[in-house]
Amino acid sequence: MDHPTHMSVAPMALSALLVAVMIPGVVHVLRRSALWERISVPAVVALPLLVLVHAWAVLGAFAGLSPPGGALVTEPALLVAAVLFWLPVAARTRHRLDDPGRCLYLFLATPLLDLPAVAVVAAGRSAQGLAVIVRMLPVGLAAAAVTWSWVNREERQAREPALPMPGGDPLAR
Repeated sequence: MDHPTHMSVAPMALSALLVAVMIPGVVHVLRRSALWERISVPAVVALPLLVLVHAWAVLGAFAGLSPPGGALVTEPALLVAAVLFWLPVAARTRHRLDDPGRCLYLFLATPLLDLPAVAVVAAGRSAQGLAVIVRMLPVGLAAAAVTWSWVNREERQAREPALPMPGGDPLAR
């Protein structure tokens, strides 16, 4: 591999790491922040927004779609889209998804976010594309963790004895 390839792998990997690890971590830690309620959007807006901005950021340089300023423009847009994407999953807002919705949302996002990286690999830039794919794996891991948590919560609730009804059991009369 030539030196310029190595130089372009690190920024792509760092960008994906911010989107898949750092942003969801910050949103989770600050999940009760009033800011999230003000800026959150429905999941049906947040997911396509992130997919499109991510594709623009990843493919822009390869397809000649980079704006003047390149990453200085695409990266902030990608970070904003990532925050909006993670809010329905991790924050306490009116747009928070229920457990099945969060599972579907994250499992749907995983391959959609990998498509631009697959195109980069297909264009002969395998190091850059694979770096993005590997760094986006935490989105799939988050989907698995949300699913696991949901299943465990459902099982726990199914094992808990039903609370007695006020006034006694009407069937016992």
